[in-house]
Amino acid sequence: MLAVLSIAVTLVALALVVTLKSVHRIGPAQVGLVIKKLGMRNLENDNPIAFLGEAGYQADLLMPGLRFKLWPVFSVSRFPWVQVPAGEIAVVIAQVGEPLPVGAKSAEYRTEFEHFSDLPSFLAHGGQKGVQRPVLPPGTLLPIHPVAFLIVTSRDVYGLPVSPEMASLAGDGELTPESFGLTPEQLEVVVIAPEGDGDVVGVVTTLEGAPLDKGDIASRLGGFGDIVALESDPEVSDAELIDTLLGSKNDLHNNYQDFQAFLDAGGRIGLQHDPLLYGAYLLNRTSCG
Repeated sequence: MLAVLSIAVTLVALALVVTLKSVHRIGPAQVGLVIKKLGMRNLENDNPIAFLGEAGYQADLLMPGLRFKLWPVFSVSRFPWVQVPAGEIAVVIAQVGEPLPVGAKSAEYRTEFEHFSDLPSFLAHGGQKGVQRPVLPPGTLLPIHPVAFLIVTSRDVYGLPVSPEMASLAGDGELTPESFGLTPEQLEVVVIAPEGDGDVVGVVTTLEGAPLDKGDIASRLGGFGDIVALESDPEVSDAELIDTLLGSKNDLHNNYQDFQAFLDAGGRIGLQHDPLLYGAYLLNRTSCG
């Protein structure tokens, strides 16, 4: 009888321990990253995230609240939601997806990616590894997968570096903006404003795109063919020619803030013909200098 009672007490204690270790409280601005420790299949290739029940980091995150994940099959690590302070931007770096095309410095963007908080959509629509062209705007507060994406702000780098490239950048310490060649100032909103009594503009240099045509010192969307045609037309006045030459095409790419649209419109690398006027701009400084 005592033996049976002892076994029952042991089983109850074991069940209590398993239950306590299986219940996880995810805070109101946290996500729970689930790691499956035991599984029939392992991840293949260099994919760091499991979508089909393999052992490893799981694709589905735990949202705020009390959540149950059976221990010891699963463990859970808490990560904060990505928060971008006012007056700042954040650069997104994907650790999952297809490799970048040869020669590309940043990943092609599609509208289905939105703000990178839907990992299955990102992968289903051809998301690529590496630096993403859009930035996260000021005031962003999102539950972004901490293994799929690293988010670089002026103060913090959100996420867990697991790819060999990102892990080597971290070394034995924590990632910082400087780990990616960025300064905190480059992660602030760019403001073009008057300085004293003088008017100023913002001169843009892009760091990605096809090379300039021979003889050009600045990139103008569509080139200068229209200017050459106007110069050869005797009926076109100098005023019309100057007006066309000085006309801005920044509306085609939202003042370089939509860098994918800039490249799709034929934007070239280097000094740009169209400057930025007074205003505040969300520029990805990995693409624009």
